[in-house]
Amino acid sequence: MSMNIQLPAPVTWQEASSETRAKLLSRPVQAVSAALREQVAAIIDKVASEGDAALLELTARFDGVRLQSPELSMDKVAEIAEQAPARVKAAIDQAYNNIRAFHLAQKPSDVALETMPGVYCEQKFAALARVGLYIPGGSASLPSTVLMLGVPAQIAECSERVLISPPNPQGELTPAICYAAIKCGVTGVYLGGGAQAVAALALGTESIPAVDKIFGPGNSYVTEAKQQVSQRAGGPAIDLPAGPSELLVIADDSAEPAFVAADLLSQAEHGPDSQVILLSPSAAMIAAVREALAKQLATLPRAEITNQALASSSLILTQDLAEAVAISETYAPEHLSLQLDDCEPWLPKLTRAGSIFVGHYTPESGGDYATGTNHVLPTYGFARNYSSLGLLDFYRRYTVQTVSPEGLADLGNTIVDLAAEEALDAHLRAVSLRLESTRFQRDTQK
Repeated sequence: MSMNIQLPAPVTWQEASSETRAKLLSRPVQAVSAALREQVAAIIDKVASEGDAALLELTARFDGVRLQSPELSMDKVAEIAEQAPARVKAAIDQAYNNIRAFHLAQKPSDVALETMPGVYCEQKFAALARVGLYIPGGSASLPSTVLMLGVPAQIAECSERVLISPPNPQGELTPAICYAAIKCGVTGVYLGGGAQAVAALALGTESIPAVDKIFGPGNSYVTEAKQQVSQRAGGPAIDLPAGPSELLVIADDSAEPAFVAADLLSQAEHGPDSQVILLSPSAAMIAAVREALAKQLATLPRAEITNQALASSSLILTQDLAEAVAISETYAPEHLSLQLDDCEPWLPKLTRAGSIFVGHYTPESGGDYATGTNHVLPTYGFARNYSSLGLLDFYRRYTVQTVSPEGLADLGNTIVDLAAEEALDAHLRAVSLRLESTRFQRDTQK
């Protein structure tokens, strides 16, 4: 292979300036340019005004595929699904079972409570009616993302589960994606990618229904489009900022360098804007991992893409594991791998990560595919304040309250006094009129 492999040089954290430290932890696509925002806004406006025609035109321009319609009929999806190899079907079946088991355990329960005599409060959950499942395409087929979005939507019993994904050169989707879609009970499948697909889900077209919430990861354009449509009046909700993939590994001398390198490469191969970071108090471990990276990278089919991602990645020598933990909490990675002699003491200190992989035999790719946890996770450091995707994201919760005449008799003056304090007279009168009414007097004397 003639590729010029350029691995990041190790950096000692204690010797790095504040500027260098910030650069080491900066995401490669964190700064969304004004030009990108304008491009995405123009695409959204085009889809809003031209509907299917805009989606078809943009699919031809960006994906190089000319389609007659953005819809892939469910009969065609089922036909394509049958072409999936038996081993792929079996793998999807096993992953589906694990993901379903873990997400079934997350089913919410309604809450009913009498907060004081005659005052009844409830919290209820209702499945979102129509959800949009965005499945990235481009350089890889991702049936795993179909499972990660489709399984919880199926468990929640969302009545419409609309899937959209960029078409392959044949103007279809891969058999694996179609098989996973059938398995998850997807109700509609459409062809399109990028900001234009997000716009179609958000606004609706002649073929594609507008959805209540959009789910799924993607590149910078997809992430920006999700943000923009969610801010439109009447626009959909979105799951979370899920952009280019990232992994941070904390390893000590007990780690296996080949395992660490393999995990780092497994995320770097997602795309040139992915980022991977190794933190270790062991200079020998970092050197061994660097050597393993070079050796393994040379054998990867996606080596060129992976090599580009490594250019914005870091190998950092820390003073000790405590310093590594502090750096991880600052960075707030999408994926965090702990390859340590004893992980348990550190887990309570590590809360700012989308998903954590514990021990030498827990590869990050396990969570990507089949352990059961969800692989749609917050990136860009949003693990500080966003959660990993779960079943509850496919519901909305709401409250119900019922007050009896006796309950209002006891609670009424509290409401009146608080409304008076806030000088909201109409609020006050909504209670006082009831308390003073002959109907209230009659009902409280029964």
